[in-house]
Amino acid sequence: MIDLRQLREDPDRVRASQRARGEDVALVDSLLEADERRRSSSTRFDELRAEQKQLGKQIPRAQGEEKTELLKRAGELSAAVKAADAAQDEAAEEAEQLLRKLGNLVHPEVPVGGEEDFTVLETHGQARDFDAEGFTPRDHLELGQLLGAIDTERGAKVSGSRFYYLTGVGALLELALVNAALAQATAAGFTPMLTPALVKPQAMEGTGFLGQAAQDVYHLEQDDLYLVGTSEVPLAAYHMDEIVEAERLPLRYAGFSPCFRREAGSYGKDTRGIFRVHQFDKVEMFSFTNPEDAEEEHRRLLEWEKQWLTSLELPFQVIDVASGDLGASASRKYDCEAWIPTQGKYRELTSASNCDSFQARRLAVRMRDGKRTRPLATLNGTLCAVPRTIVALLENHQREDGSVRVPEALRPYLGGRELLEPVAP
Repeated sequence: MIDLRQLREDPDRVRASQRARGEDVALVDSLLEADERRRSSSTRFDELRAEQKQLGKQIPRAQGEEKTELLKRAGELSAAVKAADAAQDEAAEEAEQLLRKLGNLVHPEVPVGGEEDFTVLETHGQARDFDAEGFTPRDHLELGQLLGAIDTERGAKVSGSRFYYLTGVGALLELALVNAALAQATAAGFTPMLTPALVKPQAMEGTGFLGQAAQDVYHLEQDDLYLVGTSEVPLAAYHMDEIVEAERLPLRYAGFSPCFRREAGSYGKDTRGIFRVHQFDKVEMFSFTNPEDAEEEHRRLLEWEKQWLTSLELPFQVIDVASGDLGASASRKYDCEAWIPTQGKYRELTSASNCDSFQARRLAVRMRDGKRTRPLATLNGTLCAVPRTIVALLENHQREDGSVRVPEALRPYLGGRELLEPVAP
């Protein structure tokens, strides 16, 4: 959540941020009013308590009618203190609830608009000209079936739509991608992590996934636990309710986990193959850092993502995501989108988000800087979302006979294999 002092000092910036996100601007004024009630009721409570304490000193020394009057006033004060305390708690709860509905402040350089209003920052690699090569490219599902690597029919039979099996070389390809991604992250100084797939409400809510994204979250009501849609959640909550010494920062973790998403808002989108699914594995980078270093760390995360996609020899573009397409926690987000030949367009493979102190405030993760403690900053960046990376690899590196060339960076993780070849039917 944002700092209330920012709201009081510059409410117009918060209004502009809400407007850029396409969210309720009136929420800002409602929060300002609730905060004012909270502060005034707190002041009233303190005044009454001070009078109550002063009266408590006077009563033992008083006698007769004076004591009677003082005791009467003490009774009135007791009731007033209880009422003021209740009013203070009620106003504080209302302000807290409203504050948690506000998204992070949008970075001033973020392009304003919806999903299609992003800005392309850079483009890497060259998309293949299959016409010049003399054949029509197959899509990833057809290739996956030829290779004996992807089985969506049995996935649907066993679990329903948007589920799948990775079989044979498909399973080996996932393991190769995960090991290669973790090797890169470890070399860059990240601590590898295997994270829980089930988290408590405090962790899910604290990272901002129970607001606008709640429709995509799986909830186990009997246990009151949530299946994570990204290891960002358990990584962000790893230092929940802790104070980290400033000299230890940045702390960088690379989490590998299964991810679960309802994809509630994607009806009819990407129904073929494994591009948009309910369960997948992912390697996620996560950083805890000093807020003053957050923008530089954001650029570092993006560079590591670009390094990864370049090593896979994929053509891709980097976009500055528009304000209306940001998650609640992000102030700015860069996406790397790989070229998908059979779709004739770039599609998201990785994201890098700067959340400033938004998540840290909600999760009570602070840094000790000298004698002062304050919220630190959190950032996250996808390194390898496995199914989408497989989609891009198969389609971009396919050959006319249905085989797929293995990028050199992956070969050591596939036993030196240079080609994935079709299997006998």
